[in-house]
Amino acid sequence: MRERTATEIRDMTALEIGEKIKNRKLSCREAAENYLDAIRAEGKVINAYITVMEEEALKQADAIQKKVDRGDMLSPLAGVPVAVKDNICTKGIKTTAASKMLRNFIPPYDATVIERLQKAGAVILGKTNLDEFAMGGSTETSYYGITRNPWNPDKVPGGSSGGSAAATAARLAPYALGSDTGGSIRQPCAFCNLTGIKPTYGSVSRYGLMAYASSLDQIGTMGKNVRDCAAALAVISGSDPRDSTSVMKKPFHFAWSAGEAGKNSAVTGKELAGLKIGLPKNYFEIGISDEVKHAVLGAAEIYQKLGAAVEEFQIPTIEYAVPAYYIIACAEASSNLSRYDGIKYGYRSKNAGDLPDTFYKSRSEGFGKEVKRRIMLGSFVLSSGYFDAYYKKALQVRGLIKHSFDRAFNKYDMILSPVSPTAAYRIGEQIEDPLAMYLADIYTVSVNLSGLPAVALPCGFGKDGMPVGMQLIGRAFSEEVLVAAADCYQNHTEYHTRYPGQTEGAEKKPTKNNRDRKGGQGK
Repeated sequence: MRERTATEIRDMTALEIGEKIKNRKLSCREAAENYLDAIRAEGKVINAYITVMEEEALKQADAIQKKVDRGDMLSPLAGVPVAVKDNICTKGIKTTAASKMLRNFIPPYDATVIERLQKAGAVILGKTNLDEFAMGGSTETSYYGITRNPWNPDKVPGGSSGGSAAATAARLAPYALGSDTGGSIRQPCAFCNLTGIKPTYGSVSRYGLMAYASSLDQIGTMGKNVRDCAAALAVISGSDPRDSTSVMKKPFHFAWSAGEAGKNSAVTGKELAGLKIGLPKNYFEIGISDEVKHAVLGAAEIYQKLGAAVEEFQIPTIEYAVPAYYIIACAEASSNLSRYDGIKYGYRSKNAGDLPDTFYKSRSEGFGKEVKRRIMLGSFVLSSGYFDAYYKKALQVRGLIKHSFDRAFNKYDMILSPVSPTAAYRIGEQIEDPLAMYLADIYTVSVNLSGLPAVALPCGFGKDGMPVGMQLIGRAFSEEVLVAAADCYQNHTEYHTRYPGQTEGAEKKPTKNNRDRKGGQGK
C-alpha cells in the first residue's frame, strides 16, 4: 500500500474513500488518522467540533478493518470517517446540544442513527458544534463558541448544523449528520458549498435526537456531493419501533444505473426528459439578493438544457410560513425543554435555595439568550388567553401551506427554489436582530411544516466568492427522484467540486460522479 498525503485522502468523496478501503488500497486507520491529524492542526480556527473522539475513532477503525479483511458484507461507507451533530446521543460520549445545561451529560444509549452507522462500519470522528439546542441560523449561540465559515472565517457557516457543515467544507470530515427543523441542514450547505438531504418526516428515526420541535425535527445527511449524502441516508433511514413517528418500513435505496434510476420516477438516465420542475415566482420578487437570484435562475436554465420542463408558478400563503413556523416551533420547544429543571439531570445552579429557586436559577443560568427567548414565546402562545389566537391559528396555516404544496405536486415532479435570500453574512451581523434572522428562513421552513423532503446543492458563487445554494423540493418519500435530479445536475456542473483554499484549477479535477460530464459549469 503506497503512502498517501493527508490532502489526497481528504480530497476524496466519502464513497471514494469507502471504495479504496474495500479494495485494500487504503486502511481504515489511515483514513481516520489523516482526518484526526487535520482536526488537531486546523480545527481550532473553525471551531467545528465540540468533542473529538480520537481514541474511540481509532478503535472503531481497527475493528472495522478486521471485518473488511475477512470480506464481511458491509456498507459502501464502511471504514469512512463521519462527523455527528452534538444533539444526537452517543453512548458513553458527551452530548451537549451546545448548551451549558448539558455540558457534562453523557448519554447511556446511542441514537438509532448512531446504531445504524456503527452497524454499517462508520468511524465517528467526533461531535460537531451547533446553535444551542439547534435554535439559531448561524451557529453563534453555542455555549462552546462561534463556528466560522471555512470560506471566510469572518462569516457564519449557517445553522443550526453549522459545525457539521464547517467540518465537511474544511475537509475535517468527508460527510456528516445534521438535523433540520426549519432549514438547519440546507442553509449551512448553501453557505458552505455542500450538498445536503433533509428527508421526509418519519423516514429517519428521531430516537436519541434531542428534541427542539418534535413535529418538525428530522435528521439528515451532509456531504461533498449528493451520492455521498444518499449513501449515508440509505444507512440511517427505515422503520424504528422506538420512534412513534417512524412510518417508513424499509430504508431508502438509491441506484445509479440508468435503468434503475428511472424505475419509479420521471427521471430516466442521465438526462431529464419528461421531468416537470416548478419555479415559484413569488420566491424571487422581494428580499432576495441579486447574486442568489441569478445563481438559482441559472440552475433552472441548466435543467432546461438537460431536458426538463421548467415553469413558473405561484405558491400562495408563503408569506405566512415564517410566523406559523416560529409559533409552532417555539410552542413545542417550550414543552420539550421543560424537562431541564435542574433536578433529574443537566445543569443545577449552586446558588439555589428551595425547590422553586432551583427551577428558576438552573434554567436562567443553564440556557442561553436565544433558547430563553424561544421558550418564553412558546409559553406565551400556549397560554390560555392566547392559545386560539396564535397556536391554533398557526396549525391552521400549516394545513394551508401543506395543501399549497399538494396542489403544486399535482402538476410538477419537484420544485426548484433558493435556500436562503442571501449568501453567508458576517459574524455578529444578525445575532442581535432575531427578526431578520428568522425572516431568512422563508424558503426553508415551509418544507418542514409540510413534512416534505428537500435536497440542497451548490449552484454558484457571489461576487465576494461566497457559495450560493439551491434546493429541490419533492412530494413525500420522493427522495429517489430528488437525488437522481440532483445527481444529474452535479454530473453537468462543477460548483460542488470547489472547496475553501483551493489552488487554481483544482476544481476541474474529476471525481467519480463528475467524470465525462458535458458542458461543465461553475468555472
